[in-house]
Amino acid sequence: MLRPLRVDWVASPPPGAYAQREPAGQRPPYDGPPKYPVPPKWGFPLLAWRWPTAVPGSLDSPADSVDGVRRLARTASNALWLLAVVAVWAFGSEVWRYVLVLLSRFGALSSGVVGTSDALVVSASVVTSIVSFVALALTLLWVRRARNVSAEAVGYGPSRSDREVLIGMIVPGVNLVIPGSTVAELEHAALLRPASVRPAPSRLVLWWWGTWVASALLFVITVAWSFRSSVQAQADGIVLHALSDLAVAGVAVATALVVRRITTLLLPVDADSVRLMRVVEVRDAPEPPLRAVRASGSLR
Repeated sequence: MLRPLRVDWVASPPPGAYAQREPAGQRPPYDGPPKYPVPPKWGFPLLAWRWPTAVPGSLDSPADSVDGVRRLARTASNALWLLAVVAVWAFGSEVWRYVLVLLSRFGALSSGVVGTSDALVVSASVVTSIVSFVALALTLLWVRRARNVSAEAVGYGPSRSDREVLIGMIVPGVNLVIPGSTVAELEHAALLRPASVRPAPSRLVLWWWGTWVASALLFVITVAWSFRSSVQAQADGIVLHALSDLAVAGVAVATALVVRRITTLLLPVDADSVRLMRVVEVRDAPEPPLRAVRASGSLR
């Protein structure tokens, strides 16, 4: 009967696992701190402060967060400022058309001039309609997210649901009241005021509310005036269109300012206002107190 071989396993570290001690007297002398031929590129980033949950501008933060509201506010503001520029363009086109109407009283106009005026009016109207739809959609989305963030910060929800706010923006007559009260409540919550206190809109919100009502009334009057067919009514319709375009530009500018104000109120710190500072010179500073001199022979 064969017996199994007895094998002893011996574990030994591989070569170089332990640092070998240098013999005494062969250690190189200390040459001071490390030196670099060029200034090193590594180091801490030049960032004085950042959000506790996400870096501003990153796409990892949720949509219904302070940083998500800030990103959407920037996009909505850009669309609103673009709408203001396009509305001013439409206003200028209507003014030029009215000037041509006045000049036509004294003689016939060139077909090229009239065709150019019509092309400018039509193109400005189409572009204004498209940009208005985009800016309105982005602003409503911003309102929804800002209401959620402010409700979480202040501890109570808004008085109207998102569906009621959307319906109040569409129904004629009601859309003169609901948007202003909604923005006033949003500003009230962004200021962290209690629910028991009646909202007191700021002067900016009141100006925005007034331009919104004026723009809506001018739109209704312009649409109603377009059903008149007399020559004077058509000339007056050009003036009403120009005033409507100017009112749209005012609403766009006021809305962009309101969006920026409320977004700033929701932010813990306005990141755009934070400036990196460094001490260049100290003047008239008291001398620092000197450390007591250690007596000779005393222990440390």
